[in-house]
Amino acid sequence: MALPPDNRTAGYRPTVSGDLFASAATERLARRAPLADRLRPTRLDDVVGQEHLLGPGRPLRRLIEADRLSSVVLWGPPGTGKTSLARLIARVTAQEFAELSAVNASVKDVRELVASAKARLGERDVGTILFLDEVHRFNKAQQDALLPSVESGLLVLIGATTENPFFEVNAPLLSRSTLFRLEPLGPEALRRLLERGLAVEAVEADDDALDLLVDRAAGDGRHALTSLEVAAALAVGRAAEEAVEGSETRVVLADAEAALGTKALRYGRDAHYDVISAFIKSIRGSDPDAGLYWLARMLDVGEDARFIARRLVILASEDVGMADPMSLVVADAAARAVEFVGLPEAKLNLAQAVVHLATAPKSNRVTTALGAAEGDARAAGTGEVPIHLRDAHYRGAAQLGHGEGYDYPHDHPEGWVEQRHRPAEVDGRRYYDPSQHGFENEIAERMRSTQDPEKGPVEEDPDNG
Repeated sequence: MALPPDNRTAGYRPTVSGDLFASAATERLARRAPLADRLRPTRLDDVVGQEHLLGPGRPLRRLIEADRLSSVVLWGPPGTGKTSLARLIARVTAQEFAELSAVNASVKDVRELVASAKARLGERDVGTILFLDEVHRFNKAQQDALLPSVESGLLVLIGATTENPFFEVNAPLLSRSTLFRLEPLGPEALRRLLERGLAVEAVEADDDALDLLVDRAAGDGRHALTSLEVAAALAVGRAAEEAVEGSETRVVLADAEAALGTKALRYGRDAHYDVISAFIKSIRGSDPDAGLYWLARMLDVGEDARFIARRLVILASEDVGMADPMSLVVADAAARAVEFVGLPEAKLNLAQAVVHLATAPKSNRVTTALGAAEGDARAAGTGEVPIHLRDAHYRGAAQLGHGEGYDYPHDHPEGWVEQRHRPAEVDGRRYYDPSQHGFENEIAERMRSTQDPEKGPVEEDPDNG
């Protein structure tokens, strides 16, 4: 009869086997993990972007390096590195690192974590850092359950959110945390990230393919890497089908287009100026459909929405002017919406402004009036302010005759009185000559009613404006 195995040996062997299986599973999962997960930084210097927080001497970097981090909320768009930053903190901190997802964590989970943190602190004098992803999804009761532990310092909270924390995180919890805002990754940062991805995937890529991936990522590093991973897989498959000996696996533009499910629109420096020119001229030409087409074209290729909004504000005065004074208000409101709302929702505000400006009556009389006035202002002459218009409020002004002869318009029933308001050399020059379009027609009538009879009525010029 065989002797029973040694208890220590019997107990030890399954552990070794279990560790080996667990290690193998971890290694295989790591190989199968998405590219964005495989490229998570392991050092602060590996983080791409967010130099305003993690550059040398910056506040968040100092706190992490000194392991003196207090509760923080990381706020930023998807793919800007919130989770990667939290995992990086987990690697360098001497404290225990715990992680919960607000999507599926309950109040019970929070209470169990708090109990473990108390025990850990009492038994081993080790603090606890809690990373709470999607913190904005925690309801008030769940956030309130965290508050006492965060307030006492038992838990150091790292909350990550894509939503404005001032709207979504309880004020008491937010007031006990430092808010760090992560910005969308810029083109250079995205390109560096993609180049790292190419090295991991062991493929090369054409510049135009990378340009397309960068453009369509819209500052989202995860989106860029996910698209690259698909494009690389397509390139590998194509290379295997072609089976050309010695040829390198290369991601081309067609692979990037297929990965993104979209075609690349050629939009270089020349196209930038050509398209914005077509955009402005379409609105000036009162063609709302053309204006919307060029707007969509610019937004689709990632044109800066603020640049588009600025052009609309300029156009509102340059090409619509006083024919529809509300156009400037609408254009300015759209520009403010771009800053306040942001894309993609602000597309609607821009589209509304385009339609309003394109369908508004047009007049360039403000533009031509300013040009004529500028010409006279720069011309030779003294440009002396008429004495009756000079400031008469300071002591001694009356002795100089300042203000003498000024006729206050509000003293007259019409609210208007004829008097000279310009230097003598330009008196009588006409700059603003309203058109008969839209609201300017009313302005023309009003000006006629206050016109000097000797000068005659405002001449109509239907070809101007």
